[in-house]
Amino acid sequence: MNTVTVREVGAGGIVFSDGSRLYSHHDQDCCERHELTFSDLKLQDFEGLEFDLSGDGFFQRVEGFGIRLIPVNGHPVPVPGHGYNNGYYGSNIALILTSGDPKGAERRWDVSECQEYTPD
Repeated sequence: MNTVTVREVGAGGIVFSDGSRLYSHHDQDCCERHELTFSDLKLQDFEGLEFDLSGDGFFQRVEGFGIRLIPVNGHPVPVPGHGYNNGYYGSNIALILTSGDPKGAERRWDVSECQEYTPD
């Protein structure tokens, strides 16, 4: 098992010690906004935690809230999801993990159900 630690965290997502990046993406139609709010997190939230990004077990979906990042040691870290639509637009959110290697693959998961959603 190859584990990584969190090197940076902010509005753009999380950067791990191997250069991998975890963030959310929403295909915006117009006036809506849907995201996982990594900006609510601090680097201290990840102190001493290690993650195995090789499979799907590093996160857990929490319907109506967001996701939990699941380390191989220690406590899970909650990441809230928020959505707002001003009219009839999409509410999709993708969780994306990009490799630290420029030639590496990108992995995506649909986490659309993992948000506190406020329709118009």
